[in-house]
Amino acid sequence: MTGKIFVTRKIPAVGLDMLAGRAGLEVDVYQKDRVIPRRELLKRIRGCAGVLTLLTEKVDQEFLEAAGPQLKVVANMAVGYDNIDVHACKNAGVAVANTPGVLTDAVAEHAFALMMAIARRIVESDKFLRAGKYEAWGPLLLLGTQLKGKTLGVVGLGRIGAGVAERAAKGMGMKVLYNDVKRNEDFERSVGAEFAAVEDILRRSDFVSIHVPLLPATRHLVDAAKLAMMKPTAYLVNTSRGPIVDEKALVAALKSKRIAGAALDVFEFEPKLAPGLAKLDNVVITPHTASATFEARSAMAELAAQAILDALDGKTPKNLVTL
Repeated sequence: MTGKIFVTRKIPAVGLDMLAGRAGLEVDVYQKDRVIPRRELLKRIRGCAGVLTLLTEKVDQEFLEAAGPQLKVVANMAVGYDNIDVHACKNAGVAVANTPGVLTDAVAEHAFALMMAIARRIVESDKFLRAGKYEAWGPLLLLGTQLKGKTLGVVGLGRIGAGVAERAAKGMGMKVLYNDVKRNEDFERSVGAEFAAVEDILRRSDFVSIHVPLLPATRHLVDAAKLAMMKPTAYLVNTSRGPIVDEKALVAALKSKRIAGAALDVFEFEPKLAPGLAKLDNVVITPHTASATFEARSAMAELAAQAILDALDGKTPKNLVTL
């Protein structure tokens, strides 16, 4: 095996060590702790046999042409691959791999942490205390919402959505509604969940957690009309992809108290936020860190590196993305 590998950002050492330890491979890593500029990316991938990318890199026809005919594989250190033109890669004979499964628990835990934080006003309470506003215990001070007995609506029952639903039902005593492209009766029996249309979920749920991939059909899946269907006491949680929620409409709904609150790890125009979002008390925001555990990120780096090694060895990567 010979060739050049470019890694678009520093990743956990286990992945880099796997690549650097393979004889015949020249590994180049972008060392700056920021997104690589497009012009530099196109320059650095020239002549590469494999590229390990993140969601911040757009893999399109321009990318493929810049890399050249030696490119055999693009390994995306993420579950989602909406940054990659899979059709163009297939036409160019370039394998595409992702890293599902190993971050399921981390993201499900983060989604649940966001849900609890917004329900119990954790961030708001922290700011209140740090600002020196706490004078004495009060029976009406920063009242929140308990989760037990409430209804959670899960939109998208992949690994992560199922993980959130299971934690809600079995750990917190919540009723679960869910929607997916097809019904899962085994899951229903396991957690006591109910299959429902998205509109029904929005109308009935106290918490709505989004877990669908970003596709043309899911862009702005949650828009102003959908937000208007939710209870005024309900909360929206999004750890999937930002553009699934119309962020401008969400800000309006939060400002008018059309819904009680939102907790977001992803944003429509990342890293920018919709005007006014960060100023609201009834929203909790984290910087796309749902999978940010040592365990998950190390496993993701290992999967991505292994995909490159497999492809260059003439093997089919374990997590090959197919159309």
